[in-house]
Amino acid sequence: MAFKIMSLTDAAAERITEIIEDSDKPVIGLRVGIKNSGCAGVAYTMDYVSEPVKGDDHVSDKGVDVYVDPKATMFLLGTVMDFEQSKMSAGFTFTNPNQTGACGCGESVTLKAADLKAIADARAIA
Repeated sequence: MAFKIMSLTDAAAERITEIIEDSDKPVIGLRVGIKNSGCAGVAYTMDYVSEPVKGDDHVSDKGVDVYVDPKATMFLLGTVMDFEQSKMSAGFTFTNPNQTGACGCGESVTLKAADLKAIADARAIA
């Protein structure tokens, strides 16, 4: 069984499908990464993908394709991507086991690289 870098909730997969279907140009999925930003350190990035970027990690989950910037892979291992909607806002959220902090306004997070030994040990137990 291969280890997925990220997984998607049903709501995230449905929203990505809507984005692909509603796009004015050909889109095959989303690309997720991180960039230096905000007071906590980094922010998640998302872009449309019309063709895969060489070297990106590919996650296929619930019928949609997500491409991960290889510079972000170690910080996203084990992350669950969701789409949440309320009366005041709607957007993708990330439940990331590598997150060690967040700013008060919710614009940025602090991430550490995944502990590969802990992941390997957990997989060996399962």
